[in-house]
Amino acid sequence: MHHVLQRVQDSADYMPASQRDQVLASNLGGDWRQLFSSFDEKPIAAASIGQVHSATMKSGGTRVAVKVQYPGVANSIDSDLNNLAVLLTASRLLPKGLYLDKTIANARTELAWECDYVREAECARRFQKLLQDERDIFVVPSVINEASGPQVLTADMMDGVGVTKAPDLTQEQKDWIGAQILRLCLREITEFKFMQTDPNWTNFLFNYKTSKLELLDFGASRDYPDKFIDPYVQVLQAASRNHRDTIRDRSIELGYLTGHESQAMLNAHIAAVLTLAEPFSESSPELYDFRDQTITDRIRGLIPLMVRERLAPPPEETYSLHRKLSGAFLLCARLGSRVRCRELFANAMAKAGI
Repeated sequence: MHHVLQRVQDSADYMPASQRDQVLASNLGGDWRQLFSSFDEKPIAAASIGQVHSATMKSGGTRVAVKVQYPGVANSIDSDLNNLAVLLTASRLLPKGLYLDKTIANARTELAWECDYVREAECARRFQKLLQDERDIFVVPSVINEASGPQVLTADMMDGVGVTKAPDLTQEQKDWIGAQILRLCLREITEFKFMQTDPNWTNFLFNYKTSKLELLDFGASRDYPDKFIDPYVQVLQAASRNHRDTIRDRSIELGYLTGHESQAMLNAHIAAVLTLAEPFSESSPELYDFRDQTITDRIRGLIPLMVRERLAPPPEETYSLHRKLSGAFLLCARLGSRVRCRELFANAMAKAGI
């Protein structure tokens, strides 16, 4: 899977101007340039499925970022996934416990979401509304409707710097950034039941002038149904209290376990859950120092056994949720954040009435 996504990423070259203009015209109309008082011809960024141009709206003079999708990228991704499935199935390179069909089906769904800029615009507007009580901390760029379409997304230009590239951050700023990102993750899980699941560190910008976090890229946002998220939160809470039996019971309810696993598999699964929830554990330090964390390494060490012994695929919601959580932990580790995780978790549980 990594190689498929890397192939897409590696092909992130700039479009010829004529091709770019065709995409803009098909989405915004042949007179699309009339929407802007200026439009920088050279992209300011290129990503896996599109490129971004700086522009200024003619109406209102707002500085904006115009994201233009590469033509045919959605079909290309779908073709790559089909080819990967055929190759790995025929060669039998992967063990049965990886449940390749489920993994690829999940990737297909999520990548299709990221190619749907109408859906992404809706998710951005939803997040802006959800975070309206935290405007002193988070900024979600406003979508410019008249300059957006299925393959074009225009939104306010953000002036922050990627949090892992921001120079001269003080330890206090690193701690604050890590705390806010983890707190947002917990709100997404326990309160919103709706999460931006892309853990790419470039989606979090720190604005030195405003001391706010600017949030980008909502294509991978998704809802989590109550039937999944409620017992999942109970698993996290049980793990924070080291209640192993509850972890097992709720994991069976969720479908992580069937109840017929070997003792080795059961122990490995519970160990993985306890490790994932370690920062929130009642036995963890009040101030969790992510500079010393080994969470992802320890979970990675359990994977071979779980792949070999697993009797059922994990719920499809797991792929995105754990990707975001592990990404947030790694971001805190990269920053060297020290976070009062126990307090954040207790507050999130109390606010959610759990």
